[in-house]
Parts: sequence; C-alpha cells; structure tokens
Amino acid sequence: MILPLFLLLVAQRARGRGLSSLQQTLLAVDETSHSLNVSSCPGYTLDSLESTDSGLTAQLTLAGEACNAFGTDYPNLTIEVTYESKTRLHVNIFDAADSQFRVPESVVARPQSPNESFVDTGDLLFNYTSTPFAFWISRRDDPDGVPLFDTRLSSLPQTPIAPVITTDNSTALDGFPLVFEDQYLQLTSALPLGANIYGLGEVLASSGFRRDVGTNGGKGTVQTLWARDVGDPIDENVYGSHPIYMEHRIANGSSATHGVFLLSAAGADVLLLTPPESDVSLIEYRMIGGVLDLYFLSGPSPHEVIEQYAEIVGLPTWQPYWGFGFHLCRWGYADVNETKEQVTRMREANIPLEVMWNDIDLYHAVRDYTTDPVSFPADEVKAFIEELRSKNQRYIPIVDAAIAKQVNDTDIYDVYTSGVERQVFMTNPDGSEYVGQVWPGYTVFPDWFANNTAEWWTEALKNWSSLGVEFSGIWLDMNEVSSFCDGSCGSGIDISNTSVPFLLPGAPGNPVVDYPECYNSTISGPSGNMTVDGALTCGATETTATIVSRGLGAANQSGIEINAPPYTIHNGFGPLSIHTVATNATHVSGVAELDVHNLWGLMEERATHNALLEINNGTRPFVISRSTFPSSGKWTGHWLGDNNSKWQWMYLNIQGVLQFQLFQIPMVGADTCGFNGNTDEELCNRWMQLSAFTPFYRNHNVKAALSQEPYRWDSVAEASRAAITVRYALLPYWYTLFANSSRFGTPPVRALWYEFPTEEELLGIDRQFLIGRDILVTPVLQPNVSTVEGIFPGIESGTTWRDWYTHTPVNASAHANKTLDAPLGHINVHIRSGAALLLHAAPAYTTTETRAGPYEILITLDGSGSAFGTAYVDDGVSFPPGPSTTVTIQATSGNVSVKPEGEWEIESPVQRITILGVETKPASVAFGDTAVAEDVWTFDEEIGRLVIGNLTTSLNSAFNLTWN
Repeated sequence: MILPLFLLLVAQRARGRGLSSLQQTLLAVDETSHSLNVSSCPGYTLDSLESTDSGLTAQLTLAGEACNAFGTDYPNLTIEVTYESKTRLHVNIFDAADSQFRVPESVVARPQSPNESFVDTGDLLFNYTSTPFAFWISRRDDPDGVPLFDTRLSSLPQTPIAPVITTDNSTALDGFPLVFEDQYLQLTSALPLGANIYGLGEVLASSGFRRDVGTNGGKGTVQTLWARDVGDPIDENVYGSHPIYMEHRIANGSSATHGVFLLSAAGADVLLLTPPESDVSLIEYRMIGGVLDLYFLSGPSPHEVIEQYAEIVGLPTWQPYWGFGFHLCRWGYADVNETKEQVTRMREANIPLEVMWNDIDLYHAVRDYTTDPVSFPADEVKAFIEELRSKNQRYIPIVDAAIAKQVNDTDIYDVYTSGVERQVFMTNPDGSEYVGQVWPGYTVFPDWFANNTAEWWTEALKNWSSLGVEFSGIWLDMNEVSSFCDGSCGSGIDISNTSVPFLLPGAPGNPVVDYPECYNSTISGPSGNMTVDGALTCGATETTATIVSRGLGAANQSGIEINAPPYTIHNGFGPLSIHTVATNATHVSGVAELDVHNLWGLMEERATHNALLEINNGTRPFVISRSTFPSSGKWTGHWLGDNNSKWQWMYLNIQGVLQFQLFQIPMVGADTCGFNGNTDEELCNRWMQLSAFTPFYRNHNVKAALSQEPYRWDSVAEASRAAITVRYALLPYWYTLFANSSRFGTPPVRALWYEFPTEEELLGIDRQFLIGRDILVTPVLQPNVSTVEGIFPGIESGTTWRDWYTHTPVNASAHANKTLDAPLGHINVHIRSGAALLLHAAPAYTTTETRAGPYEILITLDGSGSAFGTAYVDDGVSFPPGPSTTVTIQATSGNVSVKPEGEWEIESPVQRITILGVETKPASVAFGDTAVAEDVWTFDEEIGRLVIGNLTTSLNSAFNLTWN
C-alpha cells in the first residue's frame, strides 16, 4: 500500500530517522533545514595535536560540507584525552565554543586530577587516525587484540543498512561518521559479534540482565535515556537514566571485563544492533544535546569495573542497620488508625516489621508536608511515631516532587508562599511561574539550580517534623519529574480545580480487577486464595504471561527546536514533554529543562539527604527515590517503581537489583507482591521470600487492590517468618557487604558470572543471584510448581555448595542445571565452600533486638580445608561512620582464627561456632590451649559438621579454635 506523502513524512519523523535520499527524490520532497539523514555527514579531521603530562589535546575540524542532519554541525571541536588513573581513560569531545550543555561539577563531582602520569603505565591505550578522525581503545598488554571500543569505519559494516529491527525504521543505519551538532550527536563503535553487554538503563529488559545485541534470535535493543513516570513497561524508558555498560569477554579459558560510561544528561537512544550477515555487533549513541564525555574502565574483573565506576560517580551512601529490616506500606490506608492496625496485626502474627510507611493518604489535600486534620491529625501521627520508636520501630512518609499552587488568597500553604518569596520554582521562558498538574491539582516544581532551594527544602522538612511527622527517612516519588499536563498547563487554567485528569484506582468505573497469571477471578472469586472450596485457583495448564515489547546548551543557542528536537528519541510517551515538565521550562541559570531533565531526581535526592543529615543530628539519612542518575547512590536508595502483581515482574525484580549494583545504587528492591493490580496468595508467598534476599525489602501496593500485608494469608505469614529469620541471621553479612560498597564500591548483590567469569553458561543467568560471594539464591518464579531448576557454578574447579537450612552438600554436575525441591514457602539458599560468616544467632522482631542478641560463626571449608571472611561492626547509624571493628575469620588445616581490629566495642558474644566440611570426627577440640569438653561440641559425620555450642566468647579479643 502506498501511504499518502504527509503520512509517510509523519511516520518517518515519529520514528526518528528522516526520508532517505531516494525517497526525497522520488517524492519530490522540498529541502528542509535538516536532512534527517547522516549519510552525507563528512566526519572530522584531527589536527593541532599537543601532548600533555596526562594525555593529549587536539582540534577536530569538519572534514567537508556540513550535513546538518538533525541540527547544525559544529565546524570545530576539541578532544581531550586524559589517562586519569591506571585503570581509567577519559575521552572528552566537545564543541570548541563550549556552548553545549555539560553536567556541572556541582551536580556530579569529577574525580580529582592525578598526581602522577599514567600515559605510559595505564591499562588502556587511546589510538586514533587523523583523517577521517576515529579512535579505538585497546588494552596495553594486548594492543593488537580486539579493541574494547572502536569507531573506525573499517571496523564497522558497510552502509546503508535497512532497518535492523524491521518494525522500527529508525534502526536503519545510513552511516557511521562522527556527528556533532547542536541537537544531535552520533558515535558508533564496533563490538564483538554477540557481545555480552550489561547495564544501560533503567529498564525492564525482555532479554534479561544481559542485553540483546541482535544475535541468537534477538532483534537488538534501543535503550532510551529520558526519565519517565510510567508503570514499569518492558523494553521502554522508565524512571532513571544510566549510560554505563560493562562488556565481558571470554577467550582461551580466561576472561576480562571492561566498562564504558558516557557522562551526559541529554536525552538519547543507545542502540545495540547486529546487522544481517555482519561479523560484528555495534553500539551507537544518538544524543539530542550535550557532549561526548566518555570514560573507559579497564577492570579486568566485573567487581573492579563497578568499583572503578564508583571512582567517577562517588561511593554509595552508608545505610543504617535498621534499613535492612522489613518495611510495610500501601496506597490506601484511610487513616492513622488503619495504619496503626497494620503494625498491631504484624506483631500479632509475629512477622517482623521494622519500618511503617504512609503513601499520599497522609496528606491534607494531597499536599506535601501536611497531615490530613481528620484522617491523620498531627498529634495522633506524632503519638503513633513515638509508639513505634518505643518499640524499636520507625516511620517513613512519602514526599512528592511537585508543590501545590495556592488556590486563592485565603488558602494558606506556607511551603508554596515561602518558595515564591525565595524564587525557588521553575519558570516559563518569559519568567512567569511554570505550572503543572499532579495529585494536589495545579502545581509548581522546585528549581534545584536556584540558590535558595536547598535551604527552603530543608526548612519544609524541618517544619513537617516539628509538626509531628518525626520521620526516620524519606520516600521521594514522582521525581522524573512527573506532571499530568502534556507540558505546561497553560494560562487559562481553573486553579480551584484540584482533581486529576483520570480515575484513581478503585473509583467508580475503574475497579482493580487484574490478577496474576494463572489465577482466574471469574472462577475462583476475588479472594486471591490458593484454594477456594478445596479447588486450586491456579489452572495447571496455564503458563506465565509472555513478555510483550512496545515497539547551558539549548537555552543559549539560536535556532534550537527546544520543544521537538529533529531527532526523535524513543520516549515511550512520544513527545518529550508528555506527562512531565515541558522541555522549554527554565531554570534560574537560564538552563532549559531539555538539557537537565534527567538530573531532576538526583538533585532532589542530594537536597533531601543533606536535609535529613541536619534534621536527624548526624545519623545516616535513609532515602528511597524513584528517579535516579549517575551518582544518585551517594544520596539515596531506589525502589524499582510501580511494578505489576505478576509472576513476570517478580522475575524482572532480579535484573533490576543487578542493574543498580552496577549503577552504584546498591540499596534497591521491588514492591514485594507487586504494586499495580491484585496479587494472590501463591505469588505473594514466593515474592515475600525472594525479596528477603534483596537489599531493600518493602511490601507496597496500589489503592483499592486486594490487601497484601503478609499476615493476610497463613501460608504467606509462615513463609515470611521463615525468610525473615534467615535475612536477620544474615544481617552482619549484609551490613559488611554494604560497608564494603560504601568504602570501595564493591557490589553486594552479584550475577553468578561475576564470581565465575569463565563459565560461559552463566552469562545469561538472571533467575538466580549471589549475595556477596558466598550465598546463592534460587527462587521460584512461576506458579503451580514445587521444584525449581538451578545451576551451581564452580563445581568443576572444586566449589562445594551446601543447603543453608540442612548444611547438606549439593550433589550437582558442572555446567548443568539441577532440579531442587521447592515446596510452597521454601526458597532455596546455598552457601559456598570457603565461606566464613558472622551471623546473628537469635533473630528477633526488630533489628535492634536482633543486634542485642548473641552471634554465631558459620564456616564451610573448601577442598583444602580453608575458609575466609570478614565482618564490619559499628553502631549502625552514625554519619559519617564512627569507630568500627573488623572481625577477620580464617580457617586453615584444623584451625579457626578470629581476630578483631578496630575501636568499636562489640557487646554481644559468640554463642556457637559451626564448621562444615570436617572430614572425620575430631579427637579433641580446643580454644587456644584449653580443651573444650566433649559435651560442649557435637559432630555429624554424615554431613561433616562440627558444632561448638554454649559459648560466651567475646569478639573483642582474638582467639583460636583447633581440632585434630
């Protein structure tokens, strides 16, 4: 069918690539200011090169006539190459006039300049050709090997190439020149065919944690970077923007990982594609602004890449010990009494609850920093929080990004009026107040670039706390930033209208009727129970739902199409200003929202973190935020957004947690049991157990959906108690992993291949994961089953895995799946040989009570009879951290050495020591030179377990345990 010309033009423009030259000729299309095609772009020539102590600098000159494909070509660029450390190489390409927007150092601090030169000693090499300019990055110890990043045309496929993703015309590849225009930048690198790429987010990727590069049946990836308020769609842009990826290579029995980070806030598409019959895959950056500010990280292990990334964006903030407890929330607790009831019911069910949360139900007229005088009177909220505190529990409320605009002169809302007085809100280009629409009606938005905003924000939080909302942490939502108007709400709005332009969940006409896959409410009713009248509510023949994929910068430049850039990135909402602040909204410095949109959440997180530090007297700020950007982890944790109560989203939970370890935001987790739609008993049972092994552990669901607090079903309550018992036992291990993350950037949660990088079958595994190096978690991720498949890595090299609960060794084959029993309420957890863990021996109702109880030590010997582990102990709340003690546990040849180093006094003693992998019953056991009475220790020959109990051993002094 031949489309009318107008429709063809619209379709091409919407997909982000223009008509080809042939189409323009055949259809006699008039010339426009932009060709929408890079095939005629000339690239650049390098000249005026100067060597420096840390690298080189040179000029890049347009190599021919400007193509003006999606903007106006810059004729002159500057390239700076800096060997910043032994492991980090920095390549920055920017316009010579320096008019393009760069992420300010005041927002994302850069690494300090090196005190020594790494030009001749760095792991990586910058190589280039002058005409046309191209560069490639190689390893110094393998300069002739396959480059890590390679922009040479000779390394890339011949163009033009028809759309690689056939349903998306924008994936046509019309050329690979370096393009640097005011509204379009393009850079392409060859990758090894079928490259193992991880990162680039935030996303719920249908391909899993390993990204689809278009081989092995995949179609490729278009990862869009544009922060967006949306309920967790698959393969689309969502809340955060993170242009960092790792690539892992295996060859000849060895492996190496490297990282590539683009420090840019610009809206962008990042393409991972493999053209038909190509012998390489490729990555292509298409940006609608900014500069090409690239960092290359040498690794060579995945842990090292992630740690090296932290050297750029900053180390994750220290988390309070209590933050690792179980958190409970929902949208729809009608009043303070219903909120209190949940606390009571959880304690009656003996399901540990550390932190109680409230959603926007708390607010008066849905306005930030208020409490509803009828349903949440301030004095009652204060009394409730004090009661929580008296029982070693805590409270966290929500703070939305938008601030309500006053309705009339009699309306009193100090947060708004004080903000107006201090000029802290974003404006329209003409300087008038920018007005959007969110939950309270018409709203304004803080401008984090304004001088007074942080002080105003801190004051608002202080006043709220003084009112009675004495929070222990803050939950930041809607900070992409979200607005229900499509761009500006305009000048003719009815400011008294505080309704939202859609029906809320549960409102007449909008019931919550969705259920998990396998559950049929039309047959089984709305209870969500596993059985109704003795019949199973899960249809045994049904399968899990399949994944469905949907297909100072600009403010100071003339001729910029600020509301509709010529290159259309694949924003899931289409135009960039849909459901958010308009791209022409203006910040106090004159910066346009187009250039800084992706930074909004980060800047709010920093302001909130610093405010909590001031308000809560130097204790660790606990912040959980939705929108994130590189360096957000310095200030906040993250929850994975408004997910769905579906089995598929429980699986996606895992890849989300793994992504954010790479992004250096390790405190992360999903809304357990699902947010949107109704959960059911089986899904909630399995999910409460899975989330007990992720860093942030919160149950939260949507207004008017089926209640899903874990006490609601007996089986869920039992499963939750069991999982939380293991979680709380492991708290010293979790806490040590996070201390290492805050000190070194080491990821607490790991993909299996991180620890076993040469085992190729692990590269796509994201249905299992590791906590640290030692704990393997294999959850059930589908309904109506009582077994689960899992792989046990390292078997061939001598690793033994033992069941956490029974300590029995797993009889598994190398490189093969094993079927594990997994009855409802049981999650498979295994411990790796060579581990030495400090644990809480008596998990209690709260983390405070748990910490006050005794410790135990669990050791599982490897084939040589060795094990090693450390535990970091401090007060768990001080910021910056105060005195600490690191306990080192080491086992070798029938000896366990426990050695503390540090100034923190550890009050709780060790009650029990368990050693697994002891081959024969000892003749004797001794502490130092003192024999241990035989009635104090036991030995289980069948599983090789030696247990020394009834101890009161202090961890403040070194001791040895021996057996022979």
